[in-house]
Amino acid sequence: MKNTKIIQAFVLSVIIGGLLFTVYSCKPQSDKDKTEKIALLKPVAKEVIESELKEFIYPLPTSFEVTEMINDLELGYDIGVSNFTENADQYFTEEKKAINLGVYGTDLAYASTYQMKQEVMLFLETSRKLADDLGIASIYDEGFISEVENSIDKKDELVDIITNSFYDIYSQLNQNGKANLAFLGVAGSWVESLFITTQVSANVYHNIGLVKIIHKQKTSLGMLMDLLNDNKGDEKIDKMIIELTPLYNIYETVDENLSEKQVNAIVTEVEKLRTQLVAS
Repeated sequence: MKNTKIIQAFVLSVIIGGLLFTVYSCKPQSDKDKTEKIALLKPVAKEVIESELKEFIYPLPTSFEVTEMINDLELGYDIGVSNFTENADQYFTEEKKAINLGVYGTDLAYASTYQMKQEVMLFLETSRKLADDLGIASIYDEGFISEVENSIDKKDELVDIITNSFYDIYSQLNQNGKANLAFLGVAGSWVESLFITTQVSANVYHNIGLVKIIHKQKTSLGMLMDLLNDNKGDEKIDKMIIELTPLYNIYETVDENLSEKQVNAIVTEVEKLRTQLVAS
């Protein structure tokens, strides 16, 4: 797949860059040269490379960004807003499994943000089942489950562990020649994030914080549509583009501010879209 080749090329460039840095830094240099080169080479620290690599491989901010913003508004956890875990038994096609692996990934992020221990483990087990069906069960192995259990009371650690699993899911599906399913998972995760945002308050428009979160998703939706359009021609991708287009068209009318009419239109459309995605 085109996307896999791009990722491989990027990884290769990172590796080559690291080797050049290693070779260059081993050359004899004067004290003055060493000082100047150290200052110049600081931006390619290992942590920076890892961060850039993850951002490149996973095309959108993960759902933690949205759920953390909701948490910051001091809105309580809504136990009924996430997809029911029993629904996972009704997804029989790879398309539905991939989309809802993304959906449950956001639900897992939402529960983790609020440190809802029972919900975290339920969504984790459901995600593990779908990942197994898609041939990427190794992501949720016993070691991973143990890490989650040991970090359940340490929010920052828990968020890091689960965020890394998003990268791993996307990467493994690509490596297994299932890039289309990886994109569907990203789409499912994005829709669920926006759906949760629009459902956690009885009167969305009068919550300025929620309106800001909804407005911010215009950029990420544009990125998602670009990603899907770059890979159209696949039946599953084309279907997702069609399903997202009504919501995209609403966002295209949005400028610096969201009117109440626009907010209500987004709330209605994302609820309709999300219902389609989680249906069997």
